[in-house]
Amino acid sequence: MKTIPLLLLAISLLLSTTTSFGEDTRVFEMRTYYANEGKLDDLLARFRDHTEALFEKHGMENIGYFTPVDNQENTLVYFLAYPSREARKASWKGFGSDPDWKAAFAASKVNGKLVGKVESRFLMLTDYSPKLKVKKSKSPRLFELRTYTTAEDRLKNLDTRFEGDTISIFKKHGMTNVGYWHLMDDQEGHENTLIYLMAYKNQAAREASWKGFREDPDWKAAAKRSTEIAGGGLLVKNGVKSVLLKATDFSRMK
Repeated sequence: MKTIPLLLLAISLLLSTTTSFGEDTRVFEMRTYYANEGKLDDLLARFRDHTEALFEKHGMENIGYFTPVDNQENTLVYFLAYPSREARKASWKGFGSDPDWKAAFAASKVNGKLVGKVESRFLMLTDYSPKLKVKKSKSPRLFELRTYTTAEDRLKNLDTRFEGDTISIFKKHGMTNVGYWHLMDDQEGHENTLIYLMAYKNQAAREASWKGFREDPDWKAAAKRSTEIAGGGLLVKNGVKSVLLKATDFSRMK
């Protein structure tokens, strides 16, 4: 007699991160660690040998771990996913009190603290983002993290352009759309920020794809149309930030 209620509970949990329309409602966290001088390799080793598995143990979803191609600031950038902010809080509490983590953390800093600064931003996938899949390719890909800052009240115009034109034109020119995010409402800059992640076969492929994209008549028409509708440019001056990334050897996404 208990079979049906248990089955319904299992189905409810399975669908807990989607709406009735299949929208992905997971909470994503983009974390950036700035390693102290000479400590990046030790930090990566700690993630490889301990942290990633402990995250999973405590219910966090490992999406991808990356380092910048030009890593002058000794950074590690990674993405986690959770069913909710409440679940995130519970997971981190369990992680922080885990004896295995405490031991790994203590051992890793015997010769000095590994991390000087941590930045964290909470994100939600846009409704036009492709389904985010943790995918490993046969050969390492080049990733690009792009952050757009819009002029006041023009994020909606940018979203419309990406949804209606940009994403499909990217795909047309051989780019892989990985994920598109907005900042959650309690995050600074949520009203004017779009963050997205792209992937390419290599640097040469990236350069060829962007060249083709910029010269594409469909893109030029879409850019002109969206600017006319908005009554001006969509982005602030220097409103595009781009960081080229490579996946770490332990990253789920490659």
